Amino acid sequence: MHQQKRQPELVEGNLPVFVFPTELIFYADDQSTHKQVLTLYNPYEFALKFKVLCTTPNKYVVVDAAGAVKPQCCVDIVIRHRDVRSCHYGVIDKFRLQVSEQSQRKALGRKEVVATLLPSAKEQQKEEEEKRIKEHLTESLFFEQSFQPGKNRTVSSGPSLLTVFLGVVCIAALMLPTLGDVESLVPLYLHLSVNQKLVAAYILGLITMAILRT
Repeated sequence: MHQQKRQPELVEGNLPVFVFPTELIFYADDQSTHKQVLTLYNPYEFALKFKVLCTTPNKYVVVDAAGAVKPQCCVDIVIRHRDVRSCHYGVIDKFRLQVSEQSQRKALGRKEVVATLLPSAKEQQKEEEEKRIKEHLTESLFFEQSFQPGKNRTVSSGPSLLTVFLGVVCIAALMLPTLGDVESLVPLYLHLSVNQKLVAAYILGLITMAILRT
């Protein structure tokens, strides 16, 4: 006998909620950012109703704070910042989107979206650029220290055996004939390409610098 397909029972609070973006940033000096749009997606085969809550509702205007989303559709939720003052700079507010089935009152899923008011977009870009520069310097310093195993010790022990071995290997590689050298007596499988010799020369230069600084 053909059995009717039953929809699995949904557990309260466990339904994934898909919202984009998950963070709202308002800039005081850019009025165009005072209006943001949240997009709520419904990838399911049943309709959802939603409700938008906020920790500081007096600072925002939410257009259509409650409504419904058809199956496999989306809806835009407009949020306006109406209290742009310096005392709110850097304060993190939160929006909570709750969704449920049309015929049910219990919330099947929740999603939080953070909102922040910053003084200037240019200052934010400057801070991000400074952060990228610091990360680049940190990576460069780590790379440099990786070739200086004795730098952080109180008594320098000189270059390690591995460093010396790598240096010898690079020197030997540079002394081997280049591909295309037909007059060489060295077996063909020991002939290196120009790119391989360039890599060996580069590594040898790094090792030399590390040895000189120990």
